[in-house]
Amino acid sequence: MLGHPIIGHNHGPPLDPEAGWRGFCWRKAYAKAWKTPPREIALARLARAEALGISYHDYAAVLLDRGVHP
Repeated sequence: MLGHPIIGHNHGPPLDPEAGWRGFCWRKAYAKAWKTPPREIALARLARAEALGISYHDYAAVLLDRGVHP
C-alpha cells in the first residue's frame, strides 16, 4: 500500500517539507492563488460574501475552485 494512494487522495505532494520539485511547484501555485487581491476587489468580495452570509475565505475558495462568483 506504500506506492498506491488511498481513496480520497488528491495526488498532491507528500507532506514532507523536502518534497522536491512537485512540492515547490505546489507551494508556488498555492501562494499565487491565495495572493492578496487589490483593495477594491477584496472589498467587493467581502461585500458579496457578507450578503451571502459566508466568510470571505469561503467565498474566495469557491471563486478559486469554480472560477465563477457564487
